[in-house]
Amino acid sequence: MITRHLGKSGISVSAIGLGCMGLSEFYGPPAKESEAIHLLHRALDLGVTHFDTAEIYGQGRNERLLGKAFAGRWGQIVLATKFGPKRDPATGAFVGVDGSPANVRSSCEKSLQRLGTDRIDLYYLHRVDPSTPIEETVGEMAKLVEEGKIGAVGLSEASAETIRRANAVYPVAALQTEYSIFSRDIERDILPTCVELNISLVAYAPLGRGMLTGRYNSAGERPTDETDFRARMQPRFQPGNIEANLKLVEAVKEVAARMGCAAAQVALAWVLSRGDHIVAIPGTTRLANLETNLGALDCRLTDEDRGVLDHLADKVLGDRYSPDEMTAINR
Repeated sequence: MITRHLGKSGISVSAIGLGCMGLSEFYGPPAKESEAIHLLHRALDLGVTHFDTAEIYGQGRNERLLGKAFAGRWGQIVLATKFGPKRDPATGAFVGVDGSPANVRSSCEKSLQRLGTDRIDLYYLHRVDPSTPIEETVGEMAKLVEEGKIGAVGLSEASAETIRRANAVYPVAALQTEYSIFSRDIERDILPTCVELNISLVAYAPLGRGMLTGRYNSAGERPTDETDFRARMQPRFQPGNIEANLKLVEAVKEVAARMGCAAAQVALAWVLSRGDHIVAIPGTTRLANLETNLGALDCRLTDEDRGVLDHLADKVLGDRYSPDEMTAINR
């Protein structure tokens, strides 16, 4: 397994990690606990060391799942979790973001308890709180590093300006944001800022939330289950957009066919080829998909391949999120 460093933190992770959100929520019904734990153990056996969760995933269930799966094995993995967004305990509805110093500490303590460990390797502010200066949030996160409760500070979906302000308070090890063949908006100013400040990029949804795997061949195959947020809240999967976007995926599949690779492997190889400061955390609930994803490490893109793939993002129809959710990113 190829490993890469997270900023200046001294932490190394597998170039391909595992985003664990879908095991508990958002991509259909939760996985059975036994099957989820088997997947997590298999990922570790295959060389994956980077596992990503958050307090909001399954309203704490995802953290408890990882806690059960990795009890006694924390030294073998790099655990990342996130805080900030708040949900109504009864309905699950999102009710805002809290980046206050009090919530930094409270959320960290609760995550440690759910996980059953005494240290979080990488702790992210999941979304920037517009009501709390980033200096105050990161200042409290820095105290948690000093106390040994977290190993490194991360941000998610933050603007270049916010990243600079945060890094001036304490070194930011990683920025987590969506990045894929279809999602390249961060290349304008956010990614260059990360490179300048030696901050790693942790790319989530590197497979376009499944679209870039070639799994969907027509609009009629789009997710429709009410427990799958792509059916309700993902503009790129909505009728009128998905038809055009699936035509773009054909170019990915053609590159994959020439190389003898899967489309998912091409998509991940493209992300990882953008720089050694980038790691990816594709999510899956299926062992076969996990194994396919890891095969991307053996997929070598030519300049011609990259030339084809580099032209796709500008043609994608639909934003990354709904209009309301778009206001919460790149703050």
